[in-house]
Amino acid sequence: MTNPHQSQTTQPMNQPIQSLVVILAVTILVFGAGWVTWASTGRLAALFVIGAGLGFALYHAAFGFTGAWRATFATGRSGAVRAQMLMLALAVILFFPALEAGSVMGQPVRGFVFPAGWEVAIGAFLFGIGMQLGGGCASGTLYTSGGGDTRTMVTLIFFVTGMTLGAWDAERWEALPALPPLSIPDSLGLWPALALNLAVFAGIGWALAARERRLTGSVEPLFRRNGTHFLTGPWALAWAGIALALLNTATLLLAGRPWGITQAFATWGSRAGEAMGIADPVFWTYWEDPTRIDLLHRPLLQDATHLMNVGLVLGAFLAAGLAGKFAPSLRVGIGPLLAAIVGGLMLGYGARMAFGCNISAFFSGVASGSLHGWVWIAAALPGNWLGLKLRPWFGLSR
Repeated sequence: MTNPHQSQTTQPMNQPIQSLVVILAVTILVFGAGWVTWASTGRLAALFVIGAGLGFALYHAAFGFTGAWRATFATGRSGAVRAQMLMLALAVILFFPALEAGSVMGQPVRGFVFPAGWEVAIGAFLFGIGMQLGGGCASGTLYTSGGGDTRTMVTLIFFVTGMTLGAWDAERWEALPALPPLSIPDSLGLWPALALNLAVFAGIGWALAARERRLTGSVEPLFRRNGTHFLTGPWALAWAGIALALLNTATLLLAGRPWGITQAFATWGSRAGEAMGIADPVFWTYWEDPTRIDLLHRPLLQDATHLMNVGLVLGAFLAAGLAGKFAPSLRVGIGPLLAAIVGGLMLGYGARMAFGCNISAFFSGVASGSLHGWVWIAAALPGNWLGLKLRPWFGLSR
């Protein structure tokens, strides 16, 4: 399969649309939305569709955090990271006033604001290493699996395994020093916090563009891409950044909280362990938390995170069919396979420690104004750098 993290300047033109894949994807999405509406609520069905939109956007723009940071470290190409700054800027503009109000059109809303301490930093560092070895992050493993990438499917399986091991072992890290949950808008005020965040995003984007021009002689455009087409792709990077910010805001309004991914992985793995008789997760410290215990017993059709994850995979499956690139292959070398296993375990265990992944901890955390989101990225980037150095050990290119 075509590497979903290729740079936009080298990505090949689309192949003919794969009609059977498209028909199958649309059929599953339509019947899935109808089934969720019938078995649960229209609100959850809408979140399922939003998940599909996220997968569609991620696939068509090859908007992987892993490939974006690897390209910036290795070659100086920073288009995808600058698109992330655009995404974050739009997200805080939409999130901060809504969270300040506490509700939107009668729907209570809350952000992801968690303690910032050593547990988050260690977990994010491990997650960063796992991103480069496993070839994806949380959203990346879902959308590339939906697109047919076999190695990423292995990463996803061990991501779930690592998240489950992290839930089982959660008590080990509870005593590490941490600051209490801290909201920057609550501390500074809405408008000073918004101005500070926008200035930081603009500064990072400017610095990366200047570095890219110095190293490569040009700067990747954000709003242009050869052969851009909404349905068949590829998308300009800015399109995906804007789409993700808008869809995350829609998630906030419908679910009452931002977009998250990895909580469902702990649910899947814990339930699987219980069903196989090898674990009794109800007695784990992680699941004794009153905010989580209900997730262990709630029907999956009533779990918004689960439904959005499934929708994300299906949205990427549809995008791959429209782009003519759904072509799974079982040929995975021993080294890359081992990297997927090790990377997946580090992704899962690290995500549990860090209150989430690049989506729930970084994207949604920063959009919520939480200090822990900035601690997460400060620790994840060195992890990515180390993971990049380790890739050749597994026969992977830098």
